[in-house]
Amino acid sequence: MNDWVVSYGRAVVKLRWLIVLLSIAGVLFLASGGRFIQFSNDYRYFFTDQNPNLQAFERLERTYTSPDTLLWVLRPHEGKITTPERLAIVKEITERAWQTPFSTRVDSLTNFQHTRAENDDLTVRDLVEDPQSLTADGASAVGDIALNDPIIADRLISDDETTTAIVATLKMPRDDQVATSSVMAYARELLKDMREKHPDIRFELTGSVALSSSFSEAAQRDLATLTPAMYLVLALTVYFLTRSIPGTIATILVVTLSAAAAMGLVMGWFGVKLTPPSSGAPTIILTIAVADSIHILVTMLVEMRRGRAKHDAIVESLRVNWGPVFLTSVTTAIGFASLNFSDAPPFRDLGNTAAVGAVIAWALSVTLLPALAAILPMKAKGTLIRQSEFMERFAEAVIARRRVLLVAMTVLIVGFATLLPRFSFNDRFVTYFDDRMEFRVASDWAADHLTGIYQISYSLSAGETGGVSNPEYIAKVEEFANWFRTQPEVVHVSTFSDVMKRINKSMHGDNESYYRVPDDRDMAAQFLLLYEMSLPYGLDLNDQINVDKSATKLTLTLTDISTTEMQSLINRADTWLKTNAPEHMYSYPAGQAVMFAFIGRNNFNAMTTGTAVALLLISGCLMLALRNLKLGLISLVPNLTPPIVAFGILALFTPEVGFWATFVIATALGLIVDATVHFLSKYRRARVEHGKSPEDSVRYAFATVGTALWVSTFVLVIGFAILALSPFKVNAMLGIMVALTVAVALIIDFLLLPSLLIALDRGKKPSKLPDAAASAPAE
Repeated sequence: MNDWVVSYGRAVVKLRWLIVLLSIAGVLFLASGGRFIQFSNDYRYFFTDQNPNLQAFERLERTYTSPDTLLWVLRPHEGKITTPERLAIVKEITERAWQTPFSTRVDSLTNFQHTRAENDDLTVRDLVEDPQSLTADGASAVGDIALNDPIIADRLISDDETTTAIVATLKMPRDDQVATSSVMAYARELLKDMREKHPDIRFELTGSVALSSSFSEAAQRDLATLTPAMYLVLALTVYFLTRSIPGTIATILVVTLSAAAAMGLVMGWFGVKLTPPSSGAPTIILTIAVADSIHILVTMLVEMRRGRAKHDAIVESLRVNWGPVFLTSVTTAIGFASLNFSDAPPFRDLGNTAAVGAVIAWALSVTLLPALAAILPMKAKGTLIRQSEFMERFAEAVIARRRVLLVAMTVLIVGFATLLPRFSFNDRFVTYFDDRMEFRVASDWAADHLTGIYQISYSLSAGETGGVSNPEYIAKVEEFANWFRTQPEVVHVSTFSDVMKRINKSMHGDNESYYRVPDDRDMAAQFLLLYEMSLPYGLDLNDQINVDKSATKLTLTLTDISTTEMQSLINRADTWLKTNAPEHMYSYPAGQAVMFAFIGRNNFNAMTTGTAVALLLISGCLMLALRNLKLGLISLVPNLTPPIVAFGILALFTPEVGFWATFVIATALGLIVDATVHFLSKYRRARVEHGKSPEDSVRYAFATVGTALWVSTFVLVIGFAILALSPFKVNAMLGIMVALTVAVALIIDFLLLPSLLIALDRGKKPSKLPDAAASAPAE
């Protein structure tokens, strides 16, 4: 059987030097595309152009000012921020923040445009013009004014006057790594300088630009730490399991070239930008590539230990493993390719890169690896035989307890399945990073002491040009803002109505009774025009009013809000608008917080289809390759149940999942098929070619492929577990859950699958297939 594979194997051994040279030359050409790899630091890259939340966000950006910000947040270790000396520090940072590249606006406690009535004139000046000239009472008065103005209270100053923020608004070029780096370099230099000058004050840096920078920094950190760690783990693992230095060298060379070729081809030649999710591709490719190599290498060493010459052992290993290794590579590629259904482009890139890597790894494992094995001096150690003997004893234990195992495993799977309804999606972009990223530390600290980083905005139409001066419109905006102020999720509301009330008060001699919406439209329009003419450059109202004055922006700063709470707040606001506001004022919120809050739900809907397609294709491949409908149907059990058990285990520890969860099944599906394919192919070979009973066929499968299965699974688990070291939580959780799913899959393949085969495959011995059909994984 498989005569052509035997002929191919002999040709590889004979032409080994030529194959090594051609393989390496081809791979180096593909890998040379690596010089074109670029990082993406744009958080918008996580969304497709068709994403409605991204479209709403970009419409808001075109209508008002840029949403890109940097926040320097400071808090003295003791005392208040409202002292002359500390207000001088705020003013210094404010002035230097204007020098930040691409800055268009800077807001702070000191340059807040405070209105006062002086005789019949409206005076608009910085709240703190000269901090050094302030007395203690004057500084205290600044605090009182700030805390009583809803525009800056709980936004630029905390209610206890201990924390303040300087907010720079920037017009950033789209997805420009150099621009973001230059901005962050300046901002961090300013931060460092302030920390050195004032050790008695804590300074932190956050904002959406810091978020963008964190994405690229996390990707670079992963490449710099996880990939080398993976090499070390793989080398030690392969050597420990095979006790063969030449075999370890050959395997590491194959997996290295597989990862380099895939990254160079997809990320370099095809111009796909590298992001935190796709930065995990090298680690994933190294892992799946070593699994292919392990099967061929272990079989070869076992055959050598049993007395075959090295070259004959190489040919036999190719003959035995050709079908299963090819099939597992195809199913792995299908699983990763199904990520193209994702609504998040970075995971499409990850899927495509890993799928290409799986195909390249297969090609190199059947060309370069056997050629290197034929060249390098390899010797088989007794370890592998002892492992094989252990698997034979393990098989006897499973067969003897098959009924108990069948019932127990079924109960466990059903039990874990009942825990799945507990889950709910919760995506907060700050928590995408762990405490090793300064953005996470700064954002959490700022949220605890001053203001949250989660903001959503409504663009509320007045229904006509110049309509923002209509008292009825302003009153309705005020009513909407006041409703939000009663909601528990809201920290601060920034609304145009507060500006108009303050102007109206100042234009009436700072009489508190006039702190209300103006009564007359023409008067309101004149007040607004006078106020805008009094504002300095860069501090106009373009961040709140559109060009033709037909709409205003209402912005909410939220607590550390969950996806469920966000949806609830939006639904309640939606109901309020439809019930209390005119139709032209209706608006759906936009903002980074909205985009990321529903990224998990959107991807779940998309990946449900993708996973179903992948499952159908993989199942079809298995049935086609096995040429046996019953075995194909049985194979669905060990392929479908591992993700159920893995998520059931997770449900014991947390009821929340992020959008990473939508990719676990698709990523793991192609990998968990590996063990099923190899086990069933050996089982079927025993049944078809040797006419063995189901029990003896199970023994044969354990004896021939059991060692390679647990070895390759061990490597897969270790490889994906390394992703848990990533500071980017999406990668870390993906790695943990895929590793757990693969480990569970092996347990099910070793305990449940044999019991199912013995129980269900009791019919007559399958007829032997023609040679052409048998060249599938039935080797």
